[in-house]
Amino acid sequence: MINYLKRKLEVKTLEVFIDSSLHEVIPDLKIGVIQYDNITVGDSPQMLKGRLQLFQESAYFELENKNVTDYEEIREWRSIFKKLGKDPNRYRHSAEALYRRVKKQNYLSSMNSATDLNNFFSMEYRIPLGIYDSEHIKGNVMLRTGEPEEFYEGLNGRKNNAENLLVTADNDGPFGSPFVDSTRTAVTSKTTSALQIVYLSPKIELHNAEKLVESLASMFTHVNGGNAQTSILSRAMI
Repeated sequence: MINYLKRKLEVKTLEVFIDSSLHEVIPDLKIGVIQYDNITVGDSPQMLKGRLQLFQESAYFELENKNVTDYEEIREWRSIFKKLGKDPNRYRHSAEALYRRVKKQNYLSSMNSATDLNNFFSMEYRIPLGIYDSEHIKGNVMLRTGEPEEFYEGLNGRKNNAENLLVTADNDGPFGSPFVDSTRTAVTSKTTSALQIVYLSPKIELHNAEKLVESLASMFTHVNGGNAQTSILSRAMI
């Protein structure tokens, strides 16, 4: 039987759990959870496009004199991948991948108002984030370790091996991870409700984690409308 931690979200009926075995490997694991309702996803406003572009340009100049792995938060999530048994040099978490793109001046182009914000948050805080269309999530949500012979179609255009990867899964299997998210639950202009997973720095204090997640939710609803419910999953919340 799988043991897990539970913290119920009240905006919708979705519930999000962490498999407690993850805390045996990563005792200070903290996950931010935000659920959005009644949002409108479309083209990003010019303000957001401008901030995303400016941030990437500033990060590029900063990276001229340092390596991507000099950032503590990026090293922390590389370490988590390694502890779970996934080679961080082959499977780079999404925040590291974004920074490596910027270092090559391969800047992100605008996609939509939800995805652009997700990428901006990931770069600003140097942590992975995932955002998913809630209507395509089947049943409850579990953060767990991927199992042998478990795969999912990713936004990277590949069939991704989930074994030993921290995954976000529903009744149909994995649909996201700090490595890459799936096509099945991708947010589009038709999305009206969404689930956002924030893979926080393990070293962050709980009260700071709560403030950070609330800040993300506030900016997201400022751009996309709707309402949000936030929660932190951690061993301390048992």
